[in-house]
Amino acid sequence: MHYVSAEGLTKSYGINPLFKNISFHINEGDKIALIARNGVGKSTLLRILNGDETADEGKLFIHKDVTVALFEQDPKFDESKTVLENIFHTNHPVMNVIREYEMASESEDGLALSELFGKMDDLNAWDFEVKVKQILTKLNIHHLEQPVSDLSGGQRKRVALAKTLIDIGFDHKHTLLMMDEPTNHLDVEMIEWLENYLNQENVTLLLVTHDRYFLDAVSEEIWELERENMYVYRGDYENYVEKKAARIESELASIDKAKNEYRKELEWMRKQPKARTTKSKSRQDNFYEVEARAKQRIEDAQVQLQVKMSRLGGKVVEMKKVYKSYGDLPILKGFDYTFSKGERIGIIGKNGVGKSTFLNMLQQLETADSGKINIGDTVVFGNFSQQGLVFKENMRVIEYVKTFAENFPLANGGSLSAAQFLELFLFTPDKQYTYLNSLSGGEKKRLQLLIVLFTNPNFLILDEPTNDLDLPTLAVLENFLSDYQGCVLIVSHDRYFMDRLVDHLFVFEGEGEVRDFPGNYTQYRLWLKDNEKKENKWDVLEQRKSKGETTESAVLNREAAVVSSQPAAVSVKKKMSFKEKREFELLEKEMPELEAEKKKITEEMGTGNLPFEQLNKLSERIIVIDQLLGEKELRWLELSEMVG
Repeated sequence: MHYVSAEGLTKSYGINPLFKNISFHINEGDKIALIARNGVGKSTLLRILNGDETADEGKLFIHKDVTVALFEQDPKFDESKTVLENIFHTNHPVMNVIREYEMASESEDGLALSELFGKMDDLNAWDFEVKVKQILTKLNIHHLEQPVSDLSGGQRKRVALAKTLIDIGFDHKHTLLMMDEPTNHLDVEMIEWLENYLNQENVTLLLVTHDRYFLDAVSEEIWELERENMYVYRGDYENYVEKKAARIESELASIDKAKNEYRKELEWMRKQPKARTTKSKSRQDNFYEVEARAKQRIEDAQVQLQVKMSRLGGKVVEMKKVYKSYGDLPILKGFDYTFSKGERIGIIGKNGVGKSTFLNMLQQLETADSGKINIGDTVVFGNFSQQGLVFKENMRVIEYVKTFAENFPLANGGSLSAAQFLELFLFTPDKQYTYLNSLSGGEKKRLQLLIVLFTNPNFLILDEPTNDLDLPTLAVLENFLSDYQGCVLIVSHDRYFMDRLVDHLFVFEGEGEVRDFPGNYTQYRLWLKDNEKKENKWDVLEQRKSKGETTESAVLNREAAVVSSQPAAVSVKKKMSFKEKREFELLEKEMPELEAEKKKITEEMGTGNLPFEQLNKLSERIIVIDQLLGEKELRWLELSEMVG
């Protein structure tokens, strides 16, 4: 089914065009990621499709049976109502009875619940209520009677996401779901659940995200807004990077060709008399087209971060037997660690387990209940916090930067003025004189990063640095951090960012326990899955031991248990066919080969010397090998029963 058609859409703010004469189509089942630099018009395009804004020019057609749902970065609520009332805002019998049921559950009103059970049965509302419960639980939304005006920014984002997912799951057969940075303020487990949910629901999706793993998991096509145009790429993010590089190379070659033609035509124009013949007029008109092509500028501008780091001495930070609690909630229980120069550590864990408190204690912004935190004399912290910029409403960008320093020292011994440094961060001279409150979220984040680096830190603390940054800026930040000689401590839900940068992880497991895991996030998830398999196997053995079996006999009887659980008629052995004998022989050869390959990959990944792209591919290969081994082992067991 055809959902959306757009022809020749153009949108400008003042004299600055966001996009010009772009055309596109969206069909049922399409999953599209929309990417661009901050301020180029991603959110504006979503609002045009949602009917909140109109294009300056062009035609837009949306099928009459299609419902458009937009999840925005700054969600809008009825502030006078509760979380529950905002989520279940649709006036429909099914939604109304589920809302009443949730209210009764929240207040533990047994009488009301018994009456609502019958209503839920009559309206066949239970299946949808199960889906609602799953969404609320996975997004950690409780206390439904709380007014939305009391929610934090992260809580508001999660409630808005739940509201959107419940809306599209209810009574809408044809929905175009548009999501603007849905992963901001979600922890990693929530993001992974959202990936699975969107894939299972088979929605038609138009997505704006900076999370490259999320982008690859839920989208099949990438649209890029650049230089007023739209470019379409089929495939994943890696394919987009390769195809874009090839496109830019082709465009640069075309511009070089146009420049040569321009020089020849310019010489001809200078020799022409003022009177025009029809032929010369046509050539003169063509000259201006050639001139426009020749003077095109393909700017792949990047943030350049040549920071002069303050010298870091031998002693960095020592934490000895550190304890911290909030009431009955333990944050740290006897935490010991000595930081070394050049370390890159990722911090992960569910929301509310104490990650931000840990960062504050490290910077001595909060005190420990007991234990010692010794900071080296040469340590200069650079704190990129979620709090963002603190500024006066009537202050311009250049004025704000000059309140920190007039000049910025570079690693090569030179220096830059505040204005020059701002240009390196993609703030044009015009932009430098705009007021801070008129900047986009991404521009404010970019400016915040600039201010952090102005202090010449040698110990960077980055708390969710990827929120609101565009992908080009993220790539440059990653390159800078890869070469940074100081310590880096990162709290981030961006798995790609973490995988590329960190050497090991502090995993906040709750109840004050912190695990020091030697590897990046993907390696940690593989380790977790492997552990879960071992624990499941151990549970089976424990159950067998409780029935009087020894551990050895439990292992030996695993296959017997599988056979004995089948109907009695299956116990009669079946003779192998020639094809099955051949399959059995191949399995006995293939399984050891796969085990050997897995062992080799594990050893390669353990060296710590592999580039990120290769490490990512090897991690994916291990997952495939595990699946293949599981399938082949099951088939081998089936065939081995025939061998006798």
